[in-house]
Amino acid sequence: MKSKLAFRIVDALLIALMILPFLGAIVLNILTKPAVEGISVTGAQIYFTIGMPLQPLYITEAQITSLCVIIALFSLCLFLTHGIGTTPRLKRQLAAEWIVVKMKSFVTSNMGERFAGFAPFAAAIMGLSALSSLSSLLGLFPPTSDLNIVAGWAILVFILITHYKLKGGALNYLKGFAEPIPVFAPFNVISEIASPVSMAFRHYGNVLSGVVISSLLAVGLTKISSLLLGWLPGLLGEFPLFRIGIPAVLSLYFDLFSSCLQAFIFAMLTMLYISNGFPEEAWEQRRRKITKARVSAK
Repeated sequence: MKSKLAFRIVDALLIALMILPFLGAIVLNILTKPAVEGISVTGAQIYFTIGMPLQPLYITEAQITSLCVIIALFSLCLFLTHGIGTTPRLKRQLAAEWIVVKMKSFVTSNMGERFAGFAPFAAAIMGLSALSSLSSLLGLFPPTSDLNIVAGWAILVFILITHYKLKGGALNYLKGFAEPIPVFAPFNVISEIASPVSMAFRHYGNVLSGVVISSLLAVGLTKISSLLLGWLPGLLGEFPLFRIGIPAVLSLYFDLFSSCLQAFIFAMLTMLYISNGFPEEAWEQRRRKITKARVSAK
């Protein structure tokens, strides 16, 4: 009995950790956001600033929401793996196993068996991106609408791409910039830098455009309602008739479908860039040389 009670208490705490950070962010947003009239499309609100040697560190809505998303995802992982065993006895374990199998299959089909261990990172990227964009449904500022957040992810991906390209040796990596002929070296350098930049702007632009279009549409529908019903007396003339239903339909695309689609695209591009940048033949040749050198040294 005590073990069951302790198990349920841990479950309740994990569920609370998934919900409470978002509730706190919503309350903070309500208490600190200034009231505005009409349409207002601005960046993330700055809550406070921390002095740093090079430049101030701004703590914004995007960072707070990102922290909420990270805590929620971490708590979800702990919840799904709480109480697992060799034989599944909980539905959550079946769900966790299904996610692991699907992500491993997804990664190996796109990157090959050599990158099977890459599945947790791909799942984290997809979950972080999707939940960050979906946070707009709670009235929060989506972190994917902040270029700083998405650029940070792109820089991490760029580091991984470079790491796997260097698996074949630094000399082979530098030689790659001179292919097919040395004249193309400047263009190859630009292409190398353009990969993370394009990933960041693609994700940021698609999510931000959805926010802007939804805001413009909401104001436009309000104006149309006012023009058609403004002649009616009292509250009837102020009733936003056309804002009922239409924004919800568009929200299915901008807030749900597009958010999940952009998360999928970002994860897919990450996998393709890394797998295509891995010089398998050069790596195998270098590995054989190192193995021979070690054997001869013995």
